[in-house]
Amino acid sequence: MLHIWGRLSSLNVRKVVWTAQETGVPFARTDAGMAFGVVKTPEYLQLNPNSLVPTMQDGELVLWESNVIVRYLCARYAPVLYPQDLAQRFDAERWMDWQQTTLNPAGGAAFLQWIRTPESQRDPATIAKSVTAMAPLLELLDQHLSRHDYLGGAQFSMADIPVACDIHRWFGLPQARPQLPNLERWFANIISRSAVRGVLDLPLS
Repeated sequence: MLHIWGRLSSLNVRKVVWTAQETGVPFARTDAGMAFGVVKTPEYLQLNPNSLVPTMQDGELVLWESNVIVRYLCARYAPVLYPQDLAQRFDAERWMDWQQTTLNPAGGAAFLQWIRTPESQRDPATIAKSVTAMAPLLELLDQHLSRHDYLGGAQFSMADIPVACDIHRWFGLPQARPQLPNLERWFANIISRSAVRGVLDLPLS
């Protein structure tokens, strides 16, 4: 059976669990990371020497890096989510890499301040800097989605999963945000998918 290690409070673990649910493949999940520990044990370090989550094992194959796991699960178990056309596939790859290198770093600081920092210790300047960094990225997404139903075009694909996890986190923060009608329409379609249950309907923590 497919096995996933990682706590559901992790954005990166949410990507992987949601993808597994999209594919319908049976899987087991073990809480790991932060309060759950596990990641520093010798057994876990043999699977993932970075001592991070998520880690996935499928038979003899062990993978870490969340977006790689998303790609693998789609390619193996749900090819409809893994574009077969080369241009479409690398368009999806681009959005997935952009999520990791650009979108996630921009919004992560505000998340840490609002959700994982005691109120008395929060730094408004850090939050404001994160909001400023996110503004053009959200606008970029909104403009792109004014021309497309999903990030990769007319169909939901692996491209949408990592970005949607970041948008779920951003939209869940207790702060004002500008109206972004195309992004909000896309996200409403995302959270209506049955496979997000138990993942994107959880509170931030």
